[in-house]
Amino acid sequence: MRSNQRKIVIIGAGPGGLACAALLASRGLEVILLEKEARVGGRNGCLEADGFKFDIGPTFLMMKFLLDDIFEEAGARSEDYLKFVRLDPMYELRFDDRKLAPGNNAEATKAAIEAAFPGMSAGFDRFMEGERRRFARMIPCLQRDYTRLSQMFSWTLMKALPHLSLNRSVFDVLKGYFKDDMLALCFAFQSKYLGMSAWKCPGAFAMLSYIEHAYGVYHTEGGLSEISTGLARLAEARGATIRLATPVKQLVLDGRRVTGVELADGERLLADEVVINADFGQAMCDLVPPGVLRRYTPENLRRLDLSCSTYMLYLGLDKIYPLPHHTIVFARDYRRNVREIFELGRASDDLSFYVRNASVTDPTLAPPGKSSLYVLVPVPNIRAGLDWEEQAPRYRALAFQAIRERLGLDDLESHIEVERTLNPWTWRDRLSVYEGATFNLAHNLRQIAFWRPRNQFEELDSCYLVGGGTHPGSGLPTIFESARISANLICRKHAIPFITKEVRL
Repeated sequence: MRSNQRKIVIIGAGPGGLACAALLASRGLEVILLEKEARVGGRNGCLEADGFKFDIGPTFLMMKFLLDDIFEEAGARSEDYLKFVRLDPMYELRFDDRKLAPGNNAEATKAAIEAAFPGMSAGFDRFMEGERRRFARMIPCLQRDYTRLSQMFSWTLMKALPHLSLNRSVFDVLKGYFKDDMLALCFAFQSKYLGMSAWKCPGAFAMLSYIEHAYGVYHTEGGLSEISTGLARLAEARGATIRLATPVKQLVLDGRRVTGVELADGERLLADEVVINADFGQAMCDLVPPGVLRRYTPENLRRLDLSCSTYMLYLGLDKIYPLPHHTIVFARDYRRNVREIFELGRASDDLSFYVRNASVTDPTLAPPGKSSLYVLVPVPNIRAGLDWEEQAPRYRALAFQAIRERLGLDDLESHIEVERTLNPWTWRDRLSVYEGATFNLAHNLRQIAFWRPRNQFEELDSCYLVGGGTHPGSGLPTIFESARISANLICRKHAIPFITKEVRL
């Protein structure tokens, strides 16, 4: 052990915890990462059955350069751990009477827009230029911490203020570029990545679709769960210890300072700093002894705004359908469907859904000649009070009906060899997701930056947060950034030198 070595315990081997472990271990700290499951990944993990492999959660890799930076800062190359495939087209978007498949360059995308929405492709150039300017101002703000309120008045953030589109929604912003509602939705649906309605999501997030068009959408061979596997290999190569099947019972406290963790079997591990990568709301309920928290008590957590949930189908098929890698299908009355999910908490009859048919790109996900199909249906989270013993079979039937009617897969059910499902109750009970909110806390204006749970957790000393429940937010790229922010804060506290990558545009 080096003389200046500090001991860090990380709870949770999701992508944020793993990235943080790799960075801290590469800088010479003693890192112990604890994961309650028998494998790494959390929501970025996988399900496997009879030769079929399914990503549990994320299936889009955006802003790949941020993941590359994590590896580079830890002294490695991402391509030595992962095989990346840039998708072209990125995805196919379907309405009842038309479809759009954006390509990997502006001319291909404009040609696709002209074919589906004649005379409207000029809006794409305006969109790319306007959102390029927004992104250039916003990304430095997303890559810094907001531990103190004074950081909200930094020159970096002040320069970004005119680009925040305050009091405008993502849909409002996109309608400024594309006058047709359907076309605007083709660039606004990415608010679903945050588990939010395009009509409620802050307008600054209109840059999400720009990020896809500017930097591409990637798949990793073996599924996106391989990102977590690769980060685990990197962390261990840099000296971190990963203990699987090791659930944490609670934090160990000395007053308001976290001094370590107590495991479910009674073992105590002391540490200089503790990093929490568990789902934020669930961690506050389960890991912090009663009576300690003031701001994030169980009662106050119930006042926070949450993302939607999802109903998931993972299907192992004995054939490969000629569908694109990614297909997003809009409900016939999309705005009503979104309102039912996010405002009314109702079970919809008219579904929006997403299908990943990754076996057309990646043969490793299923036995030869077979395929691994992933179906996601946005649904209300548990706060809606729906009975998922009753709703789960109903949504299954509706999903298969929608797939038959909208994608023409009339014989899908007859080709199923493996079927697994998740619903809001199982997200909560099997994956410890607070209120089944798959995409964590909502990203409205009162729950971002300083007003989101902070990377250096404001309630407890020597405690840090990584993952979708802290700044900068949910989604793989921002989770990687949360890991880097927290790792840098810990190193600065202990005067441990490090080199971090400059913002790339």
